[in-house]
Amino acid sequence: MTTRPLTPELLHRHCDPEQFSFDSTDEVEDLVGFIGQERAAEALRFGLGVTHKGYNLYALGPAGAGKFAMVRGYLEDLAAERPIPSDWCYVNNFSDARKPQAIALPAGKGVILMQDMEQLVTDLQEAIPLVFESDEYHTRRQALEEHFEERQEHAMAAMQKKAEKKHIALINTPTGFTLGPKKDDKILGPDQFEKLSEAQQAAIEKDVKELQEELRKTLHAIPQWQKEAREEIGKLNREMTASAVHHLIDALREKYRQIPAVITYLDRVEEDIVSNYQQFLPRDERKPTLLGIPLGQHEEGPPWHYRYRVNLLLAHEANGGAPIVYEDLPGYNNLVGRIEHRAHLGALETDFTMIRPGALHRANGGYLILDALKLLMQPFAWETLKRVLQSGEIRIESLAQITSLISTQSLEPEPIPLEVKVVLLGERHIYYLLQALDPEFDELFKVAVDFDDELQRDSHNEKNYGQLIASLARHHELRPLDRFAVARVIDHCMRLADDSERISSHMRSLVDLIQQANYWAGEQDKSRITSDDVEKAVEAQIHRADRIQQQLQQEVIRGTLMIATAGEVVGQINGLSVMLLGGQRFGHPTRITARARLGKGQVVDIEREVELGGPIHSKGVYILCGFISGRYAPDYPLSLSASLVFEQSYGEVEGDSASSAELYALLSALSGLAIKQQFAVTGSVNQLGEVQAIGGVNEKIEGYFDICKARGLSGDQGVLIPSANIKHLMLREDVVEAVKAGQFAVYPVSTVDEGIALLTGIAAGERDDNGLFPENSVNGLVEASLIRFSERMQSLDEAAIPAKGEDQ
Repeated sequence: MTTRPLTPELLHRHCDPEQFSFDSTDEVEDLVGFIGQERAAEALRFGLGVTHKGYNLYALGPAGAGKFAMVRGYLEDLAAERPIPSDWCYVNNFSDARKPQAIALPAGKGVILMQDMEQLVTDLQEAIPLVFESDEYHTRRQALEEHFEERQEHAMAAMQKKAEKKHIALINTPTGFTLGPKKDDKILGPDQFEKLSEAQQAAIEKDVKELQEELRKTLHAIPQWQKEAREEIGKLNREMTASAVHHLIDALREKYRQIPAVITYLDRVEEDIVSNYQQFLPRDERKPTLLGIPLGQHEEGPPWHYRYRVNLLLAHEANGGAPIVYEDLPGYNNLVGRIEHRAHLGALETDFTMIRPGALHRANGGYLILDALKLLMQPFAWETLKRVLQSGEIRIESLAQITSLISTQSLEPEPIPLEVKVVLLGERHIYYLLQALDPEFDELFKVAVDFDDELQRDSHNEKNYGQLIASLARHHELRPLDRFAVARVIDHCMRLADDSERISSHMRSLVDLIQQANYWAGEQDKSRITSDDVEKAVEAQIHRADRIQQQLQQEVIRGTLMIATAGEVVGQINGLSVMLLGGQRFGHPTRITARARLGKGQVVDIEREVELGGPIHSKGVYILCGFISGRYAPDYPLSLSASLVFEQSYGEVEGDSASSAELYALLSALSGLAIKQQFAVTGSVNQLGEVQAIGGVNEKIEGYFDICKARGLSGDQGVLIPSANIKHLMLREDVVEAVKAGQFAVYPVSTVDEGIALLTGIAAGERDDNGLFPENSVNGLVEASLIRFSERMQSLDEAAIPAKGEDQ
């Protein structure tokens, strides 16, 4: 059966612009929702609807597939219906400043509380000094001071009186009080005291000793009296402060009566202000004294104007809905927050006002979107996210504390309860690696949102795709596209999908194409984007990236790289491969040769032997060996020694798409039939001789076509492809036109027999009723060669046996 070339209609299935009812996309309404992602949309609805722990989501698909836009759009609709989460703030812990306390408030109340506390401090700065300047305070304090002075004077007067009765003088000297005898109201000197009788001296010494003991007790009591006076004055100061503070804080208590945590905090604030009233006095009065003796003051903790501040960690608008947060740099501190420090006198210090929120705080009560790859690249970020999701609370700790690198004290803020849905965005291989290597991954990310790379091509989806193009053009503020441009864009998206029955859903490539077409339309001052602009954009994309492709083609044309496009050669064929450099794919022909001779059933893959062949390529060679041993001379041992090589190939060869070409070259070498060099071949083969589909079929055909076109199209040149790849054909327009003109051809083959018959011009041949191939068929010639090799090997073995016996 003769293999016929494909008709031009099968080489490129164009999108029909006449199916669109609009002339320009500015007549088309925006697309609502997303097309071709029903599976992903269903998974999103499920994962976001389940409220149980662990039902976080991983959206998997290639970069640029529109995962973020779809997830964000769905979350925005859902978040608008969710309750607004609480505001969170940190306040000073007056009992332990190292452990700031967290307070939750209804949305919008956090800012108000912060402002109220600032106003409270301002009011107290005025109210407390006024209290200490009042007549009541001065009168009561003066009474306390006078009471102390009277008590001291009364004690000293009583002491003086006792001394007078015993004719002893109480003398106040610069070094303190002393006692001395006197007579006739005159103090006796040492000489006068010596003139007294021993009995008088003894009596005076006894009286002085008794009075000294009483004086000592009196003087020792004075500091205690001073302490009591200070306590009384301190009590008075606190009482006066409380009178100024209580009514101000009572007003706040009434305002926040429905928030118990705030009421508790205000109680502690009042206690602390009353205890630290000195902080509110003018600086020159901050050290109150009693009779010139400083009364002391409390200087612990942060400065007074920081102690009563409210560190508003997170605030929400009263009508904002649930938050949606995307963190583009998901490092440790950006996730859980951080504690900042300031330099002071050569040291770093911090307090509760320097606690800063992370993405988890901002997303609390809503949704957090993270890029999986960026997250995994940040030290400690992945483990921290898992720990937070497992514990259900956000604990702010420095990395130094976690790694135990620094043992200095730092803040330990109270953890904040966490309720969040996390959506990771990443490629499929990251998802599968996490699933395989991290046992906790499946516990925390139970829902996979798998994005389709393509959507089915039909009239309905093409119209929806046109609506999508219109929406993107408006969103990016581009010129409208006419319907022919829309059709050309859809054509290109089918080419990106490598399938005439599917359309690529890669949003980034689609947007890039429209933006670049808009540029070329602007270069000609057009009001609309036309199909010519889209074509120019496609061509420019290729041209910007085809330097290497052009160089390789030039080396073929110049004869440096040996590729024949005419003539017939035994054991030589043009294979086709695809190269990927950056984002550009292009096809390139490679000469494959085969040699065969008598041997021990070995087919040497030279690429594998020198470690340039990948495992899939080596598998393809083993498969073609299985085909040969299974089809030919089944009653004879395989006595073949053959070699296969990619000529002028200096890099790794991978993939099995050249296995059919290698098999054709080997069959040619065994049969002695020449292969027509005007053909190039692609396709993998199985052990049954069936030709299987491969990737990159369009690039491979175009790569060989460009070589033939540069040398001059002869009309008999063409490419053999697997029949299963017909539906993947979306060839360039110049290739289709050459086929229409009969200058080039694309042949579909389903079996090795079809391919070898086309390449050699000789029928492959089928076994007759006796199990024999026709004598002059390709299969017959191959089997005859293998039988000849086997018989020759057997005769050589038989000749060698007697010789060994004689030697023995």
